[in-house]
Amino acid sequence: MLKNSKYEIDMCNGSIMDKLISFSLPLMLSSILQLMFNAVDIIVVGRFSGSSALAAVGSTTALINIFTNLFIGISLGANVLAARYFATNRKEEMSGAVHTAITFALISGIVMAFVGLGMSRTALELMDTPADVIDQSVTYMRIYFAGMPFFMLYNYGAAILRAVGDTKRPLLFLAAAGMANVALDLLLVIVIPLDVAGVAIGTVASQMVSCILVLRCLYKSEGSYQLRFHRLGIRWDYLKRIFQVGIPAGIQSTVINFSNALLQSSVNSFGSIAMAGYTAANNIMSFLYVSVNAVTQACMSFTSQNYSVGKYKRMDRVLLDCMALSAGVSLVLGVGAYVFGSQLLGIYSPEAEVISCGLEILSITTVPYFLCGIMDLIPGALRGMGHSAVPMVLSVIGTVGVRILWIYVFFPTHRSLYFLFVSYPASWIATIVMQAICFFLVRKRCVKSMGKEAAV
Repeated sequence: MLKNSKYEIDMCNGSIMDKLISFSLPLMLSSILQLMFNAVDIIVVGRFSGSSALAAVGSTTALINIFTNLFIGISLGANVLAARYFATNRKEEMSGAVHTAITFALISGIVMAFVGLGMSRTALELMDTPADVIDQSVTYMRIYFAGMPFFMLYNYGAAILRAVGDTKRPLLFLAAAGMANVALDLLLVIVIPLDVAGVAIGTVASQMVSCILVLRCLYKSEGSYQLRFHRLGIRWDYLKRIFQVGIPAGIQSTVINFSNALLQSSVNSFGSIAMAGYTAANNIMSFLYVSVNAVTQACMSFTSQNYSVGKYKRMDRVLLDCMALSAGVSLVLGVGAYVFGSQLLGIYSPEAEVISCGLEILSITTVPYFLCGIMDLIPGALRGMGHSAVPMVLSVIGTVGVRILWIYVFFPTHRSLYFLFVSYPASWIATIVMQAICFFLVRKRCVKSMGKEAAV
């Protein structure tokens, strides 16, 4: 029995729902904890540096996601590949995938640091960031991107741990990193008034902590996913397999965030008060997203392992159970965010106008958020089966296409924050329809290619 076995989950045998919860809950708590610490950034800067600083930090979110999500998407490829090797006990291949993934994470983090440092001002200007906040936004982005190597290494390391069912230790790592973030925020914004630079430095320092902890965990493990620094290097055969799943996922995420950047530009046209309201509302919606995304990550890992051993009926049950779990979680949180919207927004900013703008956005995006969860689950299952390109195309058409159409055709004649964000549920519904058709076609082809269903 390996020392690490208590952290691993047998995804291919036994009951499903309890294991999905056991996998999803720590991941959900990790993501919520991370967002809570990020929310501290926004709350501290909003309350102690004013709405202008709050708008400056918020205006960078969509851009940061555009720059980073391609590489974060590729980490999903590492997760799928590692899950397959782990399920079939291919230890040498598992080790090769781990060392290739960690090496690529380091290289991509360094590349992103230089891109962010050089492109921050230009990108913010292209988004029509107002003159009264752009200097602070540039400062925040440049410091944030200096920590990209830590950010990438943590995410790829955590993806490997998720592949074997370990979502508990990343929760502990983020708790430690988050406490460091909060302490530095309080020091560097309130005690030493560095404003947005202070919260950026705190974020980078916390990413360094989580990075060190996850690498230490992989180094000390005795399983097939043990990390040895002298074995780091790119194995092109493994990288190609990681890219097959990861690049379409990364492109999908990047393009969707490009549409969100266009949405941010539309919000910017209402001025810094609306930008501050959107920043607060968007942070609240982020709690909904990471909750349903935890279930999507579970769906992908469970599907990948069961697909690799030919358990297709179990794979179907995984998707159905994930849909029930995702819908339940998002409805509870979404209704809660809708009912207590004013109180939640008031945490971020005491200004009535900021709260009013945030409420306009939350009133149309929170209750139907279960649609977003279902929309993401189907591509997650398809990626677990090794099919990532077509779901990417459909997500881009359904999500980005609808939002761009909304921004440039309908929004100009109905200028309000509420109407602008109707594009969210509209795009979720359109994407679900296309992804569901794609899943049934791929599932049918998988069964046909095997000739028969494998035993459950």
